[in-house]
Amino acid sequence: MKKFLTGFVLLLCVLLAGSVSYARDKSIKFVQVTDVHYNAGDDDAKAYMKEFAKSVNGIKGLSFVVFTGDNIDTADKQTFKEFLRLTKQIKAPCYFILGDHDVYRNSDLSKEKYFHVLRSYYWFNPAWNGNYKFAKKGFLFIALDGAKEIIPGPNGYYKMKSLNWMNKTLNHNKGKKVVILQHFPVVEPKHVRSHMTYKAEDYLNILDAHDNVVAVVSGHYHMNKEEMRNGVYHISTPAMANEPHYYKLIEIVQQKGLLPLVFTQLKEFDL
Repeated sequence: MKKFLTGFVLLLCVLLAGSVSYARDKSIKFVQVTDVHYNAGDDDAKAYMKEFAKSVNGIKGLSFVVFTGDNIDTADKQTFKEFLRLTKQIKAPCYFILGDHDVYRNSDLSKEKYFHVLRSYYWFNPAWNGNYKFAKKGFLFIALDGAKEIIPGPNGYYKMKSLNWMNKTLNHNKGKKVVILQHFPVVEPKHVRSHMTYKAEDYLNILDAHDNVVAVVSGHYHMNKEEMRNGVYHISTPAMANEPHYYKLIEIVQQKGLLPLVFTQLKEFDL
């Protein structure tokens, strides 16, 4: 009987260890920061970028940092270069999403030029344009472009070219759990007509046709709200540019036989 109990306890320990190992292997932790609205030569902006980098560099097990749009306040090449130099203080890999303030074809920062400048600072970044993907720890991340470069404005618009690419990518990755990173939310934290996304229903129809999307992470509204819609967790995060300065720590855990769990923490840092 004693041997049986000993064997049972050992088996239980092995099973528990296996479960913990699986959860560890299928979990990821990343930071979303949005709406920095960086202005060149702004000493306060430089200070909070420095404090932000210091804060996220202290997070253990961080996989990456994503800037979800309106990274700069005005579409200007020199401003963008200065912003990127400041992001190099961050130890984790950085990814960048386009917002309505980031690009303007009639200035010196069209989308093409934006990504040319970006890749001069981040050579191995997967972003050749506004729609790209990357994999981390068994999860697939999709960056989606809803910005307009000809007549910029606060209304987002995910063109059919972008939506078709997203649909194709989701079809090709049915076995992976997917997180979509973007600037313009399709589930609004608050209805504001001037900021709403054009034809959001086209996007949502594609989303509803797939069961591998875990979360959609957005900015733009400078508001904090999280909402579950048809099994997809929609996350909106306040602007870093506003006081108090915020970013969001997001952790996703996939356990065998269970739906993924999404944990978020709104983090404040001071100058």
